[in-house]
Amino acid sequence: MFLGETCVRETYYEILSVKEDASYDQIRNSYRSAILNSHPDKLNTSHCSSDEKFLKIQKAWQVLSDAELRVVYDNGLRSSRQDRTTTADEISIEDMSVEMTGEDMEIFYQCRCGDYLSVDSSELETMGFALLRDGDCVQVRRVGASVASVVLPCGSCSLKTRVWVDSDMKIPFQDDSELRNLS
Repeated sequence: MFLGETCVRETYYEILSVKEDASYDQIRNSYRSAILNSHPDKLNTSHCSSDEKFLKIQKAWQVLSDAELRVVYDNGLRSSRQDRTTTADEISIEDMSVEMTGEDMEIFYQCRCGDYLSVDSSELETMGFALLRDGDCVQVRRVGASVASVVLPCGSCSLKTRVWVDSDMKIPFQDDSELRNLS
């Protein structure tokens, strides 16, 4: 699954190297093999990429091994594939910026036309996401382990952008609200 022009987002099925119609046993066997081959202690490396791969494998297993989470995840995948034709771009929420707007936080991204796409923290909370300020960034938390997406329309043009949101993502915090002009 492609995310933006330069970043590729793998599905949990791709992470575990199984087909989307794989049985529980096939997923479990692939998980066991992948986890053994990518465990940081076994690899004797200090690279963050091996730790990240290990964590991706664990997260994929957590979702695909739970029947209810897998159904929600599969529905999200199907929906994102159907909606792909209606969106101009796909980005990660980590590509967006955050600024304070009173008690809420506003997450924004510049559209191709120059205007901004935005969503505020209260809207994200209704979708099951919590935003927590952590120094110079905002931590995005989601109950459960599934990936979700939100389609945001531009206020000035007809373009729509799909924003992928996963738990434990971080967004840079912008203290200076003059960085963009919302007129």
